[in-house]
Order: sequence, then C-alpha cells, then structure tokens
Amino acid sequence: MTERRPTHILSSYYAPRGHHRMYALGMQLAQMYLSPFDKLIGIIGESGSGKSALIRGMFPGLELTNDDNGVYVRPLPLLEQDNNFAFFSPHTYHVDIRFENGFTQMSVLADAIIEALNKGRRVIVEHFDLVYPLLGANANLLIGVGEQVLIARPNVFGPEPDELKEVVYKSLPYRLMAHSAEDLCELCIDEFDFSRCGHDDVKHGFALYFPDTKPSFDIKELEAKVNDIIAQDVPITYVDENHITIGDKLQMCSGPRIHVNRTGQIQGFKLLDHFIYDRFKNRYLLVGCVGENSEALLKSLDIYRQQPGWQ
Repeated sequence: MTERRPTHILSSYYAPRGHHRMYALGMQLAQMYLSPFDKLIGIIGESGSGKSALIRGMFPGLELTNDDNGVYVRPLPLLEQDNNFAFFSPHTYHVDIRFENGFTQMSVLADAIIEALNKGRRVIVEHFDLVYPLLGANANLLIGVGEQVLIARPNVFGPEPDELKEVVYKSLPYRLMAHSAEDLCELCIDEFDFSRCGHDDVKHGFALYFPDTKPSFDIKELEAKVNDIIAQDVPITYVDENHITIGDKLQMCSGPRIHVNRTGQIQGFKLLDHFIYDRFKNRYLLVGCVGENSEALLKSLDIYRQQPGWQ
C-alpha cells in the first residue's frame, strides 16, 4: 500500500522562551506532524536556540547525546550499532553533528546515519545542514529553531536545509534580545506583579500578561529603568536551569540559556505606553519590542486597540 502523506509544506510558530512552553510546543508538533514512517528528523538552529528542549518535548524519554548539563554519552550509540538486529538495540538515535564532528569525520557520521536508517531505525540529527550533503537525501521532517520554529516536510523540490537555516539563524538574535529585555522588565517590577505575570509572544518582542487587574507600575518609568540597565552593559549569566544573574542580581528564569551575553547587546528596546486589555481572557498585556524597527512594530500592534474584542 502506498504511504499517504499530508500536503504539508511549511508551518511557522513562535519559538517560546522557557522550558515548559518549549516542551509543550514539541508535544504539539509531534502530535500534528510526526508520522511513524518518519525515520530521518533534521533539526537546524544555533546553540542556545532551544533545540534540545524541543526534541525532549517531541520525543519524551529520548537520551540526548549532548546533554545540557555537559554530560556527553560515550561511546556514541549511533557509532556502536550492532551488525545484527539486537533485541535491546535502540529504535531511535540522536546525534549532534556539530559536536561529534570534533571527534569523528563527517563521512563516518553520515555512513552511521545511513546504516541506522537501513536497519529501520529513526535518527534525530541536530545541525542537519552540516551532514546533509553527504546523505544523498533530505530529512522526512525538517525543523528550524530561531525566533520562530519552522517545520517542513520536504519533497524533491525542497525546502532545502539551507533555506531554513538562513531564516532561523538570522532571526535568533531578536529572540535572545527579546527574552533578555523581558527578564529585565520582570527584574524591575514589584514582587506581586512579578509573581502573577505570564508570558506570551509577538514578533521581535514579548508580551507579559497580568490576569484580572491592571498592574500599578508606570510603563514609562519601567522602560527608563530597563534602558538604564541596558546602558550599563552588565553581564547576563547562566546559573542553573531556573536562574540567571543580571549583573550581581539573581533572577528567576525558565529559559536561562536563551539570552544575550550582556545587556548592552539589546538594541532598540521599547514598551508600548499603555496596557492592552484582552476581554476574552480578562487579562492586561504589557508589550515590548526590540531591534531597529521596534517603534514601528509597536505601532502596528497597537491597531488592536481599535478592534472589537480588545476594548
């Protein structure tokens, strides 16, 4: 029987900041797009973009060979395949091509991927674009992670891995700046509002939402405080999976690796000068944008004030 595939070409999602939201997105993508017949999964994205969290969400229980805590699986299971179909051999392999290429020739890694596929195994390949020229075939499912998560099911006409790479590598700096600015805002608001705020996404920016009641802080004052910290160019440093430091201040963060290195790298930070009320969810949104077009982006988002449902 001929395998039937959906006519899916390319989908785009905001790449959320924080492990729990990234895990949730990974589970959603697996339910919507992953087929039992998909054997080669290509992942593309820079270090710190959240690829590992997305993979864990899509493939719960999979042992990643490049653990975020610096524990690397050795010997690499993909290179230790049994010549026979051993009962306890893995069904799914994971490999980080950029990391492994420091120890193993690219052609050897490519041959090991092909061998696993020929045995009916599934292989999840991070930095798939690096090994793609040696494989002779595109991934069954191709995923790029930057400011967006792009998910494609390539056919003979593409998309090619480099097409996704160009988009996600270019957009990642906006995500790093936006997340860093978001954490600076949380650092500068009072403890009560910080404890009840949630997180949402906009292009080249972020939204903090506050249920039920409007926050009492002044948005212009908050923007000035954040821009002052940006001007100080203090370091943003990973502490553990739930904390970062901003200068000498400890800050809770659920995505501690998704930041710029220093606050001075945040460009064009602006806050919308009023809260947007979402009457459907009874919440107030504080919206911020970064980058050279942040002010224009905020103005475009503000059109929702004139739309039914936001009043």
